[in-house]
Amino acid sequence: MLHDLITWIIENGGLYILLFVVFAECGLLVGFFLPGDSLLFASGIYIGNFCKEIGDDTEAPWKIALILLLVTVASILGNLVGYWFGYKTGPMIYERKETWLFRKKHLMRAQEFYLKNGKGTIFLAKFLPVIRTFAPIIAGIVRMDRSTFLLYNILGSIAWVCSMMLGGYFLQDWVMNRFGFSLKEHIEMIALIIILVTTLPVIWKLFFAKKHVVPKDENDSNAVL
Repeated sequence: MLHDLITWIIENGGLYILLFVVFAECGLLVGFFLPGDSLLFASGIYIGNFCKEIGDDTEAPWKIALILLLVTVASILGNLVGYWFGYKTGPMIYERKETWLFRKKHLMRAQEFYLKNGKGTIFLAKFLPVIRTFAPIIAGIVRMDRSTFLLYNILGSIAWVCSMMLGGYFLQDWVMNRFGFSLKEHIEMIALIIILVTTLPVIWKLFFAKKHVVPKDENDSNAVL
């Protein structure tokens, strides 16, 4: 399925479609289902095809650097859009009437969490599916400091894009030279491994990690976070 997606991207816009997919997953709510990690890794394997769009058939270092820069910028801009959306909708959410599904205490806890752990959250969220879509939005809602958000958004985007795409590029080159076959023939298996590695920690945290109990107070009848 991912192989077909990569083929479709190359044949229907190539680098431009890749940039849009990265932007959408990092900044648009509808992009949470997109396979960012595996797509970037696979794009590194196929980076020669993207280089052809820039000029001749050579994989010149400056072409690869330019592609990495463009994808990184798409990731940064996506997060900025998500932050802006959360920042603009935040006041309406804070003023919203409480229901059985919505509690203002959850916003307060999120705000406190981002004050303490916002830097690491924005950076590491890049490597976690779904979370990388919603983390910047929540950061905007709870009014995380803009300059801090921007810095760790940039650092996280650089680390995410470069590690995934260069990982795919160099692993493809090493496997081809060492074993004589192309990773392009095993994209589905590689994608599955990457998805498992990036999602298992999240699943473990949600369903198996111990819940912390906080003291009850008169305004909070639910003590379990």
